[in-house]
Amino acid sequence: MGADALKIGALKNQNNFSPLPYRRVSFQPYNGEMSESAIKSHLMGREIYRRTDVIVLHNANNKMAVAAVQRKASEDLFTHAEKVEVIALPNDCVFIKDPDTDSANRSNLANTALRHGVSCEQTAVVVGTFDHVNIIHRPDPLLIRVVEVTPPEPPKLFHMAKHVLSYAELPPIRLELDPIRLRDLCANVECETLLVPCRSGGLDEFEVPVFFLDERPVERENWTLIGCERSLQFHRHYYGDEPPRIEMCPRRLASNTGCPTLLKCCLLEFDIEQESNTVVVPWGADLKMVEEALRQLSKHVDYA
Repeated sequence: MGADALKIGALKNQNNFSPLPYRRVSFQPYNGEMSESAIKSHLMGREIYRRTDVIVLHNANNKMAVAAVQRKASEDLFTHAEKVEVIALPNDCVFIKDPDTDSANRSNLANTALRHGVSCEQTAVVVGTFDHVNIIHRPDPLLIRVVEVTPPEPPKLFHMAKHVLSYAELPPIRLELDPIRLRDLCANVECETLLVPCRSGGLDEFEVPVFFLDERPVERENWTLIGCERSLQFHRHYYGDEPPRIEMCPRRLASNTGCPTLLKCCLLEFDIEQESNTVVVPWGADLKMVEEALRQLSKHVDYA
């Protein structure tokens, strides 16, 4: 929306409406009646700062209402409201004070709203980090499932996706981890030793001796390989044979739940791939790749 005046009229039914930057939100005391007609009368024609688009009115009883204002076009420091749309009255406003919420981040705002029980019919008024105020109206973040092997805990791709959401300009997203637990995969497999792809937190915590493929053990043991197709290729190259194997590739093991899904695959090295509502990144994906994957999965999200 930029610096131009906000075009109002249908914001009340807009999901995930959160004005950014948050300087567009003005938090103002108000002693009048908390009704739509009274609020419109109070704000219509009122002098407002040239960057204000949303006004949160609050009274001594801690009741709040949220209105959007359409400003007269002007580069003066102050202008006037020429249209007003009340998007939430007190019964639909939930006030949240959470210093860990970044008021400039839609996913932060949406997830904070959900944690505090805000429904997709309500509006969260959030006082976040540094006491900056913002709103999210009708929070309905996109649920993205992250399918990932554990250990380690938390798994790397899930951790990276959470980090990306802390800074990237994306629609509101909620992540849900769908772990592939190696212990569960091995639970009913009898073997003398295990060969795992590499040393990583928790990968040596089994009841039988564990070897690491990336260390290229000198002696070929009677092991079972926990690995994907790429690990099997390495084994063929090192030892000239194929051992018994427990598949661990998220791409092969992920069930089709219909939910947008992010996962990774060793057979990819430089590019990401999309198959319907699943985006696959390389096993060694960087943050830029993960951000692009989340962007692809969320490109049809309804938000403003």
